[in-house]
Amino acid sequence: MLTSVAMILLLGLLFGNIFSKLRLPSLLGMILVGIVLGPYALHAIDSSILDISPDLRQLALVIILTRAGLALNIADLKKVGRPAVLMCFVPACAEIAGVIVLAPLLLGVTALEAAVIGSVTAAVSPAVIVPRMIRLMDDGYGRKHSIPQLLLAGASVDDVFVIVLFTAFISLASTGTVSVIDFLQIPVSIVSGILTGAAAGYALVFFFKKVHMRDSVKILILLSLSFLLLGWEDYLEGILPLSGLLAVMSAGILIRRCYPVLAERLSAKYNKLWLAAEIFLFVLVGAAVDLRYAVSAGIFAVLLVVGALAFRMAGVALSLVRTGLTKRERWFCMIAYTPKATVQAAIGAIPLTMGLACGQMVLTVAVLSILITAPLGAVCIDNLSRKLLDPRT
Repeated sequence: MLTSVAMILLLGLLFGNIFSKLRLPSLLGMILVGIVLGPYALHAIDSSILDISPDLRQLALVIILTRAGLALNIADLKKVGRPAVLMCFVPACAEIAGVIVLAPLLLGVTALEAAVIGSVTAAVSPAVIVPRMIRLMDDGYGRKHSIPQLLLAGASVDDVFVIVLFTAFISLASTGTVSVIDFLQIPVSIVSGILTGAAAGYALVFFFKKVHMRDSVKILILLSLSFLLLGWEDYLEGILPLSGLLAVMSAGILIRRCYPVLAERLSAKYNKLWLAAEIFLFVLVGAAVDLRYAVSAGIFAVLLVVGALAFRMAGVALSLVRTGLTKRERWFCMIAYTPKATVQAAIGAIPLTMGLACGQMVLTVAVLSILITAPLGAVCIDNLSRKLLDPRT
């Protein structure tokens, strides 16, 4: 196991640095390392790590979403207003609708099977988007219209919305029935996640102001509380829908609002944690990718992914109607809201393990969506942000 950890870190660092030197996103090199070392190629990663891979990926997401919360100013979020709310669900709905239209024509699946495929591919990747939006916030790009905050907030809720839809669609595909309660879970999980995280953040602020301790200890406490919030999501399943990741981000936002000086210090330490977490996240995402499915998919599956992205971009454009954003800023938002990675790696194989007829095709399209959109989206964000966003605004 320790040998595998060493290989993940060293090769992840090496190839991440090589790709950065080539003016490509470092995550592309890390995903490539994961594909090569993973169980579908060299099988060089210990099975004990692969068994806990979902938990390790979630740990990395906790770190970056907490960092996002600590950097997100509620005043900026309020300034964004309506578009931030629409970005949470309109682009995802547009993409799912696009897959429902295109998949039966391109892949010969039923409309319900197309809905399952769409609900897997529609989730945007916070792991790709969030660190880049934080960097843009730090550099001052898109400040006038709070564009990084808009994309950051939308990406955090988008996953909750899509995963609940996925649960409803696979339930319908496997049993033939779906409950209205399944869809009611969407607003309930979002609201309960925000409120729970805000309460936890307020409790931490009160505690940190009363009890003096080193910032390193505060990081450990905040991380532990974040893990508890994720654990509550599983514990309350079937009782109260709760978005643990949204709660984690809300806790960070509340700390930023009530104790900004501490938020700045903690944010700097989370940046250091992200250096290692990013490597594990993207290497393990790559390890979950089976290239055999991508090779066997054919041009029609590729066309489906590209066509679905066009629908998603149209959904982003619709969300930004009647805003003060310039054409260049709108184009940036449309492009930056396309990367997929973590959710697809996490749930792409579920329909196949459930024995659904469309399971193989769902996994194939999920793999393709990662391979196409994660590197392409990251490259576009990194290279177009300076061209499409004015640093003075």
